[in-house]
Amino acid sequence: MATMDECLTALKGILGDIAAHPAAAGLDRSLSCRLTDLDGVVLGRLSSGSVRDVQVVPDGPTVPKADIRLTMSSDDLIALTDGRLHFGSAWATGKVKLEAGLRDLLRLRKIL
Repeated sequence: MATMDECLTALKGILGDIAAHPAAAGLDRSLSCRLTDLDGVVLGRLSSGSVRDVQVVPDGPTVPKADIRLTMSSDDLIALTDGRLHFGSAWATGKVKLEAGLRDLLRLRKIL
């Protein structure tokens, strides 16, 4: 199991790459990543080509619902960032869950 610090570093890398992608131009969306084995949720905002306001909150019913929501284990997050796991296959096998509106999903499809 990865630590929360390792996960934050990995998420900032992935989200930074997404934010910098031309297909993400003009996006202003809230983001969350629920790490199932760490009982924490990383919240942030994708805006103006960068990721802002990244914070960790305890998992629970009071976590605000973000526009784009990811759910995965810490080990799967690390595997995604170091290239051992491809997002498409992780999503297809249920290792990664992605929830977002249709417009956001269509944009993310170009990026991921």
